Amino acid sequence: MKHNALVVANWKLNPIGFDEAKNLLTELKKKLKKVNSTTIVVTPPFLFISDFSKSLKGGEIKLGAQDVFYEEIGPFTGEISAGQLVGFGVSHVIVGHSERRALGETDEQVNKKIQAIIKRRMTPIVCIGEKNRDEQGTFFNDIEAQIKGLAKGLLAKDIVKVVIAYEPIWAIGTGKTATVEDVKEMQLFIVSTLTKLYDRKTAEKVTLLYGGSVKASIAKELYEQGGMSGFLVGGASLNANEFSGIVNATIS
Repeated sequence: MKHNALVVANWKLNPIGFDEAKNLLTELKKKLKKVNSTTIVVTPPFLFISDFSKSLKGGEIKLGAQDVFYEEIGPFTGEISAGQLVGFGVSHVIVGHSERRALGETDEQVNKKIQAIIKRRMTPIVCIGEKNRDEQGTFFNDIEAQIKGLAKGLLAKDIVKVVIAYEPIWAIGTGKTATVEDVKEMQLFIVSTLTKLYDRKTAEKVTLLYGGSVKASIAKELYEQGGMSGFLVGGASLNANEFSGIVNATIS
């Protein structure tokens, strides 16, 4: 089941200055006019969200966030809640990115964040992925455990609101990209795992993305043959030409 395309720009800790960020957003808006068939989300650093909220209001590009805390309010120094994000018009929130997991984030914390995001009627984009691939396929056990962790306590009506982004850790920021066969194999595995947890109809309603050194040159092949419904883009999203090329690859 092919969903409407979704392409998400994860700017991570970039750029360092607001003027540079504003110029990049302006370029993206120019290049991505009238792209109605694909949902485009930009997730800037938290400090830029307030200004971007005004700039993107009513436009074709949606505003996202790179993370969130699972509590709404209280003594949690440095954290930002789902309630605060939704107040700025944020529609999508990335959680469980491997860079966050590397800092100690657990499946349980990711699950709590998902529930907080859904409660505020935003869309969680949940990252999963393996560190390494082995010929025996034991890495599928890691993927299955991550899917079970993110789905814990979620009813069918909740899981269909979740976007799952498959990002093999060995491909993030390395220039290495999973093959079309790798991506298609993982798409089938994710659907199979969700089917066991829920049912086939529910599993096929969950939007799946691919991320990991995505480039415009390979995006069309990955999109058309990999079975995913779009991309979570890191480094390439900082280049307006490259990112718009990836978006255009999802337009039929």
